[in-house]
Amino acid sequence: MEANTKGCLIDMNNTWLKNSTLLVLLYKLSRVLQIEYSFNLFRFFKDLSWFWSDYSKFIKLMNDSECKYEIETRRLYPCLRDKIAFTPVEYIYFYQDTWAAKKIFELSPQRHFDVGSSVKSMSLIAQSVPVTMIDIRPPDVVLEGFTFVAGSILSLPFDDGAIESLSSLCVIEHIGLGRYGDQVDPLGSEKACQELSRVVATGGNLLVSVPVDDVDRVYFNAHRAFTPSSLVAMFPDMELVDEAYIYGNRVYKEYDSGKGFGTGMFHFVKRGCDVC
Repeated sequence: MEANTKGCLIDMNNTWLKNSTLLVLLYKLSRVLQIEYSFNLFRFFKDLSWFWSDYSKFIKLMNDSECKYEIETRRLYPCLRDKIAFTPVEYIYFYQDTWAAKKIFELSPQRHFDVGSSVKSMSLIAQSVPVTMIDIRPPDVVLEGFTFVAGSILSLPFDDGAIESLSSLCVIEHIGLGRYGDQVDPLGSEKACQELSRVVATGGNLLVSVPVDDVDRVYFNAHRAFTPSSLVAMFPDMELVDEAYIYGNRVYKEYDSGKGFGTGMFHFVKRGCDVC
């Protein structure tokens, strides 16, 4: 390690020849190749070339400037997939989570409950409306307004009709496929819907989202897809009051079987027992 006259600490003394440094760097690059590139060598080395070019320029600029930072080869942290001309967005989660947040803010319940949706999204909603999240895998977080209860969507730890406001986004379609360590069950989704409906109070609100397709399908073991009519039929004591559909990077108010695979968002209200 050598300190230049302008205060920068730069690894100039044969760092590449030190086994520990080289092994650490090779390990990091192998992880990048595996996780971010799925062993696509051509794209990996193409992006790695601009990374080294930028790194070399950065070192030269450091040596020519009055900087104060330490930099070592063994502490390189290659991020090779971010030099793109657009901001990447996961459209399904972006639209479904904002849809649910708007609904919850408009309904303004005293407390909202969620089963298995995005921890990040529910924690943000909790800054306006207190949220209790139920999941089989507890998130290790502490945040005001956000609480966690361990439980399964197949056996929720609540009495019948106990919840005024409930959501479960992109969860129902996974139940019974074994993907998350649950038992395989061809009727897992139907059982999950029955349990969600059980705990919602009369007049209470339920927000769900699921993949939709032109027929009911299983994409084992990732998820199922449903036609809207099939999904609605799985909630016989619920009234559908609003729906919207995500196809690509747009949201539509109506289902279109011709668009193929998409994501449906459904707002149900629990009917009174006299019309169940």
